Amino acid sequence: MRQLRWSLNILLRPSTSRTRWQPSLLRRGFGEALPRRAIVAYGKASHDLEKRIDDIPLDRFRNFCIVAHVDHGKSTLSDRLLELTGTIKVGDNKQILDKLDVERERGITVKAQTCTMLYNYKGEDYLLHLVDTPGHVDFRAEVLSSYRSTESALLLVDASQGVQAQTVANFFLAFAQGLTLLPVVNKVDLPSADPDRALEQMRTNFELDPKKAVLVSAKTGLNVEAILPAVIEGAPSPTGSSKDPLKMLLIDSWYDNYKGVILLVRIFDGVLKPGDQIVSFATGKKYFVGEVGIMYPLETATSSLRAGQVGYCYFNPGMKNTSEAKVGDTFCHIGMEDKVVPLEGFEEPQPMVFVGAFPLDQGEFNRLDDSIQQLVTNDRSVTLQKEASEALGQGWRLGFLGTLHASVFEDRLRQEHGGSLIITSPTVPYKIIHPRDGSEEIISNPALFPSGDHEFKQLERLEPYVLATITVPEEYLGKVIELCEGNRGTQVEITFWTATQVILKYKLPLAQLVNDFFGKLKGITKGYASLDYEEAGYEKSDIVKLQLLVNKLPVDAISQVMHRSQTARVGRQWVAKFKEFVQRELFEVVIQAAVGNHIVARETVKAVRKDVTAKLYGGDRTRRMKLLEKQKEGRKKLQAIGRVTIEQKSFQGFLQK
Repeated sequence: MRQLRWSLNILLRPSTSRTRWQPSLLRRGFGEALPRRAIVAYGKASHDLEKRIDDIPLDRFRNFCIVAHVDHGKSTLSDRLLELTGTIKVGDNKQILDKLDVERERGITVKAQTCTMLYNYKGEDYLLHLVDTPGHVDFRAEVLSSYRSTESALLLVDASQGVQAQTVANFFLAFAQGLTLLPVVNKVDLPSADPDRALEQMRTNFELDPKKAVLVSAKTGLNVEAILPAVIEGAPSPTGSSKDPLKMLLIDSWYDNYKGVILLVRIFDGVLKPGDQIVSFATGKKYFVGEVGIMYPLETATSSLRAGQVGYCYFNPGMKNTSEAKVGDTFCHIGMEDKVVPLEGFEEPQPMVFVGAFPLDQGEFNRLDDSIQQLVTNDRSVTLQKEASEALGQGWRLGFLGTLHASVFEDRLRQEHGGSLIITSPTVPYKIIHPRDGSEEIISNPALFPSGDHEFKQLERLEPYVLATITVPEEYLGKVIELCEGNRGTQVEITFWTATQVILKYKLPLAQLVNDFFGKLKGITKGYASLDYEEAGYEKSDIVKLQLLVNKLPVDAISQVMHRSQTARVGRQWVAKFKEFVQRELFEVVIQAAVGNHIVARETVKAVRKDVTAKLYGGDRTRRMKLLEKQKEGRKKLQAIGRVTIEQKSFQGFLQK
């Protein structure tokens, strides 16, 4: 198949270097070649598209992204804009920029996706580059990289919900990057819509002019045609010059089995063409460019990318190791290293939630290891290291930005690679300071956390805190405060945003936040509350390790670090639940939850009792007592030397949510 595609590419490539064919676009489906006239039509369309782009000067480029709270309609609005510019056919696609199965299933955006559009305004062509960004706080790294590829942003607000917690967070992120913000109010056709309230919130809190706002309904297409003129007139064009030496920023990367690593890049200066030799400032490695192009909406090859454009490229020979593609890296032409100043890179996101992952079938370990490596290389915010457990076998310790991030990663592994895993309870990184030399140690695996012995009491223990911003209707204020206080939160600020909405700021332990805090918040507010958070450093805390013991032996797969005040409650839950999965033996099995040498909860699985006197018939009472005493002695011996066999499905049952 690969040979056939490459041969077709060579045979059909025109003599001029202006147009390069993309083999994957020359086929209807798997291995089925298109008719000759369809290929010719495609070539002409590709040539016309590139000619239109070449004729557009830099001052008619506009690069913009859409930022908003989750579920405010970013992906739907992207569809309408692509239809409006003729990039896709009307009604053919839904959420075309949500390319992952998990995005379509959950109705959220996980990966920032890009697309180039051509739009004729007042008789002149404009080249527009759109980025659809995630809205959830766990995917903020994707949002930040999107900001670096654009000069402006559509700040989208739901007319019925108004400004939410992540709207505020995304606004300040965009403002800090110096983006020009254009207000858009969506879902104005809903019965509960109150666009005037949304406009007033944007005016008072963001100092955005309500007169410049565009009121639309992305679902029905109402007034969407007013957005692009607003972008052209209100957003700045990119800076740079095609005559200067090449300066290229790596925004994102993904892996293709045929082409190797494909890079999504923003050209700040110069021109990038196939055959150019470029060098990375981060790694110093050199590459020959194999193909360049734009996302229109899929990969569409062109003869060059010039200053101001966002597009893709891959190398020939291809880059095989995605670790070489460091997001935020700057590339330039060979020999121009002294003349080009590298661009400021991205701040690497630090994982704040860690889980252990183990295959259901250890025979699948190597295959799943390759699959996890592929997913991790496409998501730089995930950390990975191998670990082993006596109970669960070989596995991995994975670090994520949040619990939703972890859940989405698990779904992608299952859908895209057919992986089935046991996932341990999420934990957060704790800090230990040793009193002798003042050295610090970050511990993300509960199994490595010190136990409650004498030396442990001398250690200074700190846990991570976050500053949580919660937007909630006033009628649920009391319940939300109660939830925050019950999770060891400290109130920082309370603001009555409008007549019906309140913004609460609480300092919360991150461990409490990852323990289904968001689910409980949504439950008590009937789904009306929204949550955003940011890191607030480490603070001293009485944190200890709770362990599960079976017949006084620790079970390494089941241990968790938590505040001492929670150990008794969690310990009782553990022993009661684990008792359901332990088989009865010929001896008594004791299940305990312990902090160091202190037992906080206990359950006992009674021994299987055989009636040793069943065959007795008549005789003296002493014969019965003699048999019972012999059985008792045997039980004591078994209790001392017997081992409890716990099957892996027991751990699966205990660890499943």
